[in-house]
Amino acid sequence: MVDVQTVSIMLASASVIAGVIYYAFQIRQQTKIRQMDFIMRMPSTVFAKEVMQGNVTLRKTKFESFDEFEEKCYVEARQAADFCENLGVLVKRKLVDISLVADLYNVDSWEELKPWVEETRRRANNPKIYEWFEYLYNEVKKREQKGVKSG
Repeated sequence: MVDVQTVSIMLASASVIAGVIYYAFQIRQQTKIRQMDFIMRMPSTVFAKEVMQGNVTLRKTKFESFDEFEEKCYVEARQAADFCENLGVLVKRKLVDISLVADLYNVDSWEELKPWVEETRRRANNPKIYEWFEYLYNEVKKREQKGVKSG
């Protein structure tokens, strides 16, 4: 036979467990909402006129050497690389899901900027320069090789 006290303890315990489960789901949902909010605000920076012009300059500029590239495109290269570096850190720390980044942003600029990054690393004797940009590019490529399409 179960007494009233036992039933009330069971109900209180069940209520606490239900509250914890509900709270866990709420935290998970809020995390997704924050990620979406953050990632959706990024285009206001990425699609600013100056950034777009910088990307066009980067893609159109032909150069013979690292020094010539830096002379013609240093600011634009830094702008693109810094943006992708920041995205890479967010992905690495799981603050932004890789699928959101892969679906919304083209990180193929790594291919164009890789020689510049490698020479920058060599000259500074620092292999960590733009490591998160490279990480992001590699993660997006792994995702594509697994057959996960953007969009």
